[in-house]
Amino acid sequence: MSQVAGLREEHFHELLEQVREFRDREIAPFVIEWEQNRIFPVEALCSAGDLGLLGMEIDPALGGLGLSFGQKLKVLDLLSEVSMPYAFSLVNTHNVGARLARHGTEELRDRFLPDLLSGRRLGSTALTEPGAGSDFSAITTLASPDADGWRLNGEKAWITNAAASSVIVAYVQTDHGARARGIASFLIDGTGDGFERLEPYDLIGSHSIGTGGFRLNDYFAPEGDLLAVPGEGFAAALATINEARTYVASMCCAMVEASLRSAVGYACQRESFGRPIIEHQGLSWQLAGVANQLEAARALTGQAVTAIEQGDSRSAILPAAHAKKFATEMAEPALAACAQAMGANGLKEEHLIGHRLTAARVANYVDGTTEIMTERIAKSLPATYHLTPTAAKAS
Repeated sequence: MSQVAGLREEHFHELLEQVREFRDREIAPFVIEWEQNRIFPVEALCSAGDLGLLGMEIDPALGGLGLSFGQKLKVLDLLSEVSMPYAFSLVNTHNVGARLARHGTEELRDRFLPDLLSGRRLGSTALTEPGAGSDFSAITTLASPDADGWRLNGEKAWITNAAASSVIVAYVQTDHGARARGIASFLIDGTGDGFERLEPYDLIGSHSIGTGGFRLNDYFAPEGDLLAVPGEGFAAALATINEARTYVASMCCAMVEASLRSAVGYACQRESFGRPIIEHQGLSWQLAGVANQLEAARALTGQAVTAIEQGDSRSAILPAAHAKKFATEMAEPALAACAQAMGANGLKEEHLIGHRLTAARVANYVDGTTEIMTERIAKSLPATYHLTPTAAKAS
C-alpha cells in the first residue's frame, strides 16, 4: 500500500506541467492514428521514461520519482484526458517495476528495474486465462518443481501490454485443485525459451492497451524468480487490486471531465434560435446531470484514495469497489450525453469522445468487473448497514 509522502507541492506542480507538455506533444497528435491503424505505441510509452513516469511511486533511491498514490492519480488523469488506454498501458509497466522495487530480490531489481524505468522493456501482470477471469483462483497454468527451479506450462489471456511486454509478473497454480492455496507468482522473462507471444486481440478500440496473451511451453523459472511462494500468490495479487480499481475510477472521471469541458465550450459558442444553446434548459440540464454524476464519482474516488494512503488494505476494499462501480457505470452515459450536446459534431474523431467511450467500456472489465464490484458491496451490507438489536435500541 502507498504511504509515501510524495513530492513537495511546488515540485509536483512543475512535474504536472511537464506531463501536460509531454501529453500534448507525444500523445494527443497520434491518438486517432493509433486507433485507426491498430497501433500499440511502444515508442510513445518508452518516451514516458524520460520524465520518470514509469517509476512514479518508486523510491528515488531506486531511480523513481517517489510520488504518493494520490499524486500518481493526478498524472494518470492528465494522460487519460487524451487517452486512457495509453495511461492504462503506462501504469501497468509502472506496476511491475513497483512490485520489483518493493518485493523483488536485489538480483531481480538489478536485472530488470533499469530497463523498466527507462522504457527499454515493458511490463505486464498476468492473472487471467482463457477459462479463468473473475474467478481468479480457478487458474490452471501450472508450475512444477524441477531441479533448482520450476517448469511452467499454460496460457494467459487478456493481458495488458502483452503485444510487446517482456517483464511479466505471472500468477500460476502449483497444486491442481488447491485453488487459492496453491497460487504462486513468478517473474517471467519474455525473451526466454518457452515463452510464446500470441497475436494481439482485434478489439473495437483502445488498441494502445496492447491487449493479448502468451503461452508458457515448459518455461524454466529459476528459484530466484519466484516472487510469491505457493499459497501467498493469491493474497499478493489482491494486495494491489484496491489501488488498481481506484485509478481506473479516477481515469474514468478524467475522461468525463474532459468531454464535459468540450461540450460546455461548444454549447457556449453554438447558437440556435438567437441564443447560445447552453441557455436552452433541455441541454443545460442534461450537462448539469453529467456534472452532478462526475462530482459524486470524484468524491467516492477521493474516499478510496484516502483509505489507500492511510495504508490499511482491508479498509480500502469497500471504498475502492464503490468508486470503481460508480465511476465505470457513470462514464458511458455521461460521455454519450456530452456527445449528444454537441450534435453531430460530437461524432467527429477530433473531439475524442468516441475514443473515450470505448475506453469506458474497457474500464468495466479491468481489475474486477462491474458485477464483481456489486458483489463486493453486497457482501458488505450486513456489516455496514445491519443494526444489531442493541444498536437499534440505542438509536
